[in-house]
Amino acid sequence: MSRWFSTDPSFCPYCGTILPLPVDSGNVICKLCDYQQDASTYEGMEEYSSIKFAVRKQKLAITDKGDGPMVERRCLKCGHDQMTYTTQQTRGADEGQTVFYTCPKCKFKETENS
Repeated sequence: MSRWFSTDPSFCPYCGTILPLPVDSGNVICKLCDYQQDASTYEGMEEYSSIKFAVRKQKLAITDKGDGPMVERRCLKCGHDQMTYTTQQTRGADEGQTVFYTCPKCKFKETENS
């Protein structure tokens, strides 16, 4: 059997499979091709690993100020003929955005899914 790879001792030099961790003594045996390597090959070697977790994104807060552009829309509560609005993507990316309307006069809020 000829070697196909020039590898780190953690990999089989014949088939490239990751070798199992060595036990105290004896041989390390490749699970795929049965290649055997003396466990003493690993003496003095140090292995390091790290786990990176996804960072949780903060949810955007909906402002309570009623700031935003003014639009002609009648308030259902007080009848004022203009409201401010803001938009936010609150559902899936393949769905429309949500529009939040605020009456500058009575601060009544309503939403519309577009």
